[in-house]
Order: sequence, then C-alpha cells, then structure tokens
Amino acid sequence: MQRDTAIVFDCGATNVRVIAIDASGSILASESFPNSTRPDPWYPDYRIWDTDEIWDKMCLASGRVMKTVRPERIAGVTVTTFGVDGTLFSSEGRMLYPVVSWQCERTRQIMSDIGKYIPPEELYRESGVLPYSFNTIYKLIWFLENRPEIVSQSRHFLFMPSIFILKLTSEMVNDSTMAGTSMMMNQRGRDFSDLILGKTGISRDLMGTLAEPGTIVGTVSREASEATSIPAGTPVVATGHDTQFAIFGSGALKNEPVLSSGTWEILMVRAGTFSAGPEQLNLGITSELDSKPGLFNIGTQWVASGIIEWVRRNLYSELGDGAYEKMIEGAENVAEGCNGVKVIPKFYEEREGRSGGQILGLSMESTRDEIFRAVLESLSQKLAEGKAALENAGGFRAGSILCVGGGSRNRLWNKLRARSAGVPLRIIKQKETTVLGASLFVQSACGNFNSPEDARSHIDYNIEVIEPG
Repeated sequence: MQRDTAIVFDCGATNVRVIAIDASGSILASESFPNSTRPDPWYPDYRIWDTDEIWDKMCLASGRVMKTVRPERIAGVTVTTFGVDGTLFSSEGRMLYPVVSWQCERTRQIMSDIGKYIPPEELYRESGVLPYSFNTIYKLIWFLENRPEIVSQSRHFLFMPSIFILKLTSEMVNDSTMAGTSMMMNQRGRDFSDLILGKTGISRDLMGTLAEPGTIVGTVSREASEATSIPAGTPVVATGHDTQFAIFGSGALKNEPVLSSGTWEILMVRAGTFSAGPEQLNLGITSELDSKPGLFNIGTQWVASGIIEWVRRNLYSELGDGAYEKMIEGAENVAEGCNGVKVIPKFYEEREGRSGGQILGLSMESTRDEIFRAVLESLSQKLAEGKAALENAGGFRAGSILCVGGGSRNRLWNKLRARSAGVPLRIIKQKETTVLGASLFVQSACGNFNSPEDARSHIDYNIEVIEPG
C-alpha cells in the first residue's frame, strides 16, 4: 500500500485543522489555527463565517503538514465541518453572500413564524430534524424574505464542506450527510423533500445533485496545489458533516449507541429506522442521515461535564492540579443515594416546569462529596433515559454503549452510567474519531480497502469495558 495517507481538512467552530492520518489510524502530522465568526458586512449585529480567511488558514496548515508528509504517499483529500451552514453561489462559482453562521441570531424569528409556510409538527415529521433556529431551511427562507435579489442570481447553495471542495477542485457538489442536517430532507428517501421545498418556495435545483460519502468528486487543481502544497491531481473525496464521521470513526455498528461525553453529552445511534412524532419532538430527538445509505443517526443531547465544572468551581475551588481526581476519590466514599441528597440539573426544566436546576435533601451534615456524587448519579440516569428514548425512536435494543471524550476518563461516572443504562460501557481510547472516520472513506475510495468498514476493521480501538454492576 504505497499511497496510505489521507489528508483531512477539518473546520470546526473554534479551530481549523489539517491532519494527515495513515491507514492504521495514526496521526502523521497536524496543524491548526483558531476559528471564529465575523460581523456581517451588511448587518453588523449578525455573524458570518469568512470562508476566504478560513481557506487561508487551511492552506497555511496544509503547507506545514506537507513538510512532514511524503507527497507520493497521499491517497486522497477530504473535508469535514459542522452542519447546516452554507451559502449561495452563481453558476460561475462566485459566492453571492457570506456564510451565515449557526451562531447568528437572524433566523430566530423565521423559526417562530415557520407555521405560515408549514406546520412545525409536519416539518419535524417529514425531516426528522429538531427545530433549531440555525437550521439551513430558516436561513434560505431568510434570504427569500430579505434578499430575494441574491436568490434570483443563484445557481447553487453549497454547504460548508462543499465550499472548500470548490476551492480544491472547482467542482460544485453537496454531500448527503450535510443535506441531512438541513431540515429540508425526506430522510427516508435520502433526498430533498418535495413537500418541504414546495411549501417554502425553495428551489430543488438550487440544492444540486447529492454525492454519497466516499465518492471521488474531483481532483486537486493546479491552483489549489500551489496554495496547499498537495500534489495536483490528488483525488478529493466527499465526506461532510463531522458528527456522522465521528460516529463511524468510533467503530459503532448498527444499533450500538455512541456517547460523546464532554461539556455536552451527545448520544447517537446508527439505526435502520426512526420515528419523528410528538413524543420524539417532546423528548428532543433529532434524526440525520448516516454516512451509509439505509441508516439514520438518531440523537439527543444534554449538558453534562458543564455541570460538573460548575460543581468544581463553586464547591472545590481551593483544589488546584488534580482537582477532579480528588473529587472522584471523595465521591467514591459516598454511599449510593448520597444520603438523601438529590440533584436535578437544569436540563429537566422544560419537561418538569422548573426554572432551573435544584439540589434537594440537604441537611446540616451534607457534604460537597455527596452533592458531586448526586450530580453523577443524576447525569447517569439522564443517559439511561436518553438510551430508552433512542431505542423507542429507532425500534432496537442496545447491547452496549460506546463512550468517547473527556468525560470517559471519570471512572466513577463510567461505573454509574453502566449501572443506570443496564449495559456495558465501552471506553474508546481513540480521540480523533471524526478525522479517523472521514479518512476511512478516503482509504476505501482510493482503492486501499474494499469498503470503509473494511478499512475500519484494521483499526485498533484499545477498548476498555465497564460492566454494569
């Protein structure tokens, strides 16, 4: 295997990265630069992404990576980014308006008024995607209502990964995983919804033909080669939305939930079906397209380590280095049930009608270790509830949960989560699951393996299993 290296351009909300990764999943080189939104030149109170600035950072990072990577070993290039964001282009490939960021407030009123186009429940039932104000559909309606002259000049709407693929190849093509975040798809048909587009007035032609992940959509142009130091003619492979490739890169099989544990916990599963009715809407279930046709990524999320950090900051502020280890040791000496102390975090407020989080059962003898353990027990119960909601929406029963992220290093929390969920927790030591997942599609597309799954079977995940008990 002479060409065994994938180059992944990964644009996140806080960092722009370029990473070289080989067929075994080893990171060969990595460079990153900070990323942030900019004021909209036409509406200074609103936020946009400056894609030229991001591209310059990508090129600089790529040039540095290429100094340590042998060009003849490169199999292909791909691009992953956050979901929903994109903008309008002319038929010549000229950007007609900056990319409206998911951090922008301009579409909140559009979401509130969506009923004048299509009932919100019908929109959710058709698309499967939760109503977030930053969803692509609301941005396109904003253009239709506020800048119709730009829409009339447009030939293509390109999502974020496609914008950088355009810069790499001069080709304009969207991928199915980004489209699956737009709230404009018929997910079961894996294509844009005639119902949604018809009621909102968004042109189907504007969205172009969708490429499936693993499709070679072009090659690095001579101009892009000069900017990135990647050889001209290198295949460029479609991947797309970072979440979908993180799930695939984690090693998750069908009906095996993946818990990404950080400030927020995101629980998702690759399922063969999904439900998008009133119950799922009330429980905060969203469904997106998997990286593989025929599967759906059903997910839910809640604040997690952010609450633990609040406890550390307010109850253990004198602890310096090793604070979390001392907190865990203290909580391990607290009996189950925390001597009657119970924490109800803020994520329950809407369902139970509360205005914020609560700490119940305090007495004059209560300790901070009891409060900390009560937080862990409450978060563990939230995982069990999330697992049950995904199983109901996807019509399956999970045999285990894969866990990645910073929260997976808390041994007590892992034990409590496994016990509450009633299934083993499988801790993955691989950290770069998004980049790894995208690279596996490059390896397959460029002929090194028969399929992305075949490429994944050669990765050593070094999994630790926490049994419920």
